[in-house]
Amino acid sequence: DFCVGPHVPSTGKLKAFKLLNTSNAYWKGDARNQPMQRVYGTAFLSDKDLKAHLTQIEEAKKRDHRKLGKELGLFTFHQWAPGAVFWKDKGTTLYNTLANYMREVLVPAGYVEVKTPLVYNKALWERSGHWSHYRQNMFLIESADEETMSVKPMNCPGHFLLYASTVHSYKELPIRFHEQTPLHRNEASGVLSGLTRVRQFSQDDAHIFVMPEQIGDEVERLIRLVQRVYGDFGLELSVKLSTRPEEFLGEIATWDHAEASLRQALDNAGQAYTVNEGDGAFYGPKIDFDVTDAIGRKWQCATIQLDYQMPERFDLKYVGADNTEHRVVVIHRAIFGSFERFIAILIEHYAGAFPLWLAPVQAMVMPIADRHLQYAAFVRDQLQAAGLRVDLDDRQEKINYKIREAQLQKIPYMLVVGNREIEDSTVSVRERSGGDKGASSIDAFIAAAHDEIARKGQVPVTT
Repeated sequence: DFCVGPHVPSTGKLKAFKLLNTSNAYWKGDARNQPMQRVYGTAFLSDKDLKAHLTQIEEAKKRDHRKLGKELGLFTFHQWAPGAVFWKDKGTTLYNTLANYMREVLVPAGYVEVKTPLVYNKALWERSGHWSHYRQNMFLIESADEETMSVKPMNCPGHFLLYASTVHSYKELPIRFHEQTPLHRNEASGVLSGLTRVRQFSQDDAHIFVMPEQIGDEVERLIRLVQRVYGDFGLELSVKLSTRPEEFLGEIATWDHAEASLRQALDNAGQAYTVNEGDGAFYGPKIDFDVTDAIGRKWQCATIQLDYQMPERFDLKYVGADNTEHRVVVIHRAIFGSFERFIAILIEHYAGAFPLWLAPVQAMVMPIADRHLQYAAFVRDQLQAAGLRVDLDDRQEKINYKIREAQLQKIPYMLVVGNREIEDSTVSVRERSGGDKGASSIDAFIAAAHDEIARKGQVPVTT
């Protein structure tokens, strides 16, 4: 056991044990180091708790995003691009649906989308402090002019340069920058894992530049935004406020004011929370949001962090009402976190059976025989023209086979067409989880689908 421990006051309190599995591992996750044998086991206070845990493990195996991602044709990996995802057409549709959803949420909330460079001179990272503290996790590049450069691992320094490129008045604040460009972090090969730990990813990243007196109102807006977004996915939230750590930058009075602002914002938003004393970042306190998935697992996703230090390093200012310069405060925030990791969470939360608004293919049109193909194509074209993501299964297979295939692909709706449907200008609707729903006109199905998409927040489908 490499942990110092103790983990429990007495091993006598542990009544139920289970050896789970063994595997090979490299010391510190580095393939160049000595190989080891890793033994996995678990222990609980009762047989009931152990059985519940083992049941959750089995359910998690069914929902494993790596398994479902392959079966549903969402993504793949290749050894020549370790830690980088190859998104297939369906996976790209899902990715873009999430990206566009976030834009639709943020633009009305006063955000502007920006794009900043992918590669910077090391001078930027020296200014930000990443060169001395984070360089081992960065991909370095030597330019043709023998300059040392790096692919960016985060967006914040670029946003600081963008903000500093213009003189800002207090009347402009808050300024909210949002960006979704790719980031790269040089993670050790031994820790790479599906979509949850990768080297290339994008975030729904934002940095908000505020006056100190605007912190409370802006953080409250952010909390309500997080509540709204996770409500659309049917995910339950739990919240932690992390306060000043032992080693910190800045003045205690500034920290006290910042923590008080975060507490007040949480209270105003009606958000219950617990306090993690001393677990804040060295540059400011933060609020972290955990989501609970369909089988009870918690995932840390959204975060809101106050930063007083980077505005000092980058000399970020605004001109106040007194016509003199003042220092801004930066709020770092992400809601999804990385798109890759959030998609992994969603795949496992929904067991691959996405609600209609997220499903890469929302409906499959199925002609019973070849003579019905022309009408089936007409139905597909009508639905696509209405903005729905629809495919046509024109294979020469029996209809029951087509239905079974669509169910395995977890497509929300199957629209069967034959002689009767052609005569009546209808479709026979089958639901992924509810079976045969009867005949519907094309217009009625489109209206019902649009209503379901607008409602979002569907209950996860169980396996």
